[in-house]
Amino acid sequence: MEKVRGFEIAKGFENNNINMPVRKTKYSAGYDVEAAEDCIVPAFTLGQAPTLIKTGLKAYMPEDEYLMICNRSSNPKKKGLVMANSIGIIDADYYENPENDGHIMFAFYNIKPEAVEIKKGECIGQAIFQKYLVTDNDVAEGQRTGGFGSTSK
Repeated sequence: MEKVRGFEIAKGFENNNINMPVRKTKYSAGYDVEAAEDCIVPAFTLGQAPTLIKTGLKAYMPEDEYLMICNRSSNPKKKGLVMANSIGIIDADYYENPENDGHIMFAFYNIKPEAVEIKKGECIGQAIFQKYLVTDNDVAEGQRTGGFGSTSK
C-alpha cells in the first residue's frame, strides 16, 4: 500500500511502546493522541513557559496538507489544561526534519491551582489532517531547517 498520510514512531521512541493514534468512532474527525511518558504540568504562574508533552509520534502527509493538533474538549474543565497556542499546526515538511525528526508535542498550561499529572498512554488531544489552499501569487520557496517553531527563523 502506498503511503499517503499517517503516523509513525519518532526517533528515540522506538522502544517506548507508543500507541498509534486512532479514531474512536466512524464519524470522528480527530485521531486521539496519547502522552508518550508520565509528566507533570505545574500550576500556572506569570512568565512560565508551557509544558511540552511528548507524543513519541511524527506524521507524514501530502505537501498540500497539514496536521492540526487540538486539545480534548474535556481537558480544560477536568484537568485545567489549555493549549498555549490554542491549536497546533504541523506542516508537511516538519516530518523527519533534522532537528527533532518531526516529533509532535502538545504545549499546555495548567489553569488549576495544583499540578496535574499526565500518565503515559493517557489521551491528551486529537489530531486532524486538513488540506490547505494558497493564493494566486504565492511564491513560498523556503526550506525548513529545524523543528519546533523553526518556520519563523
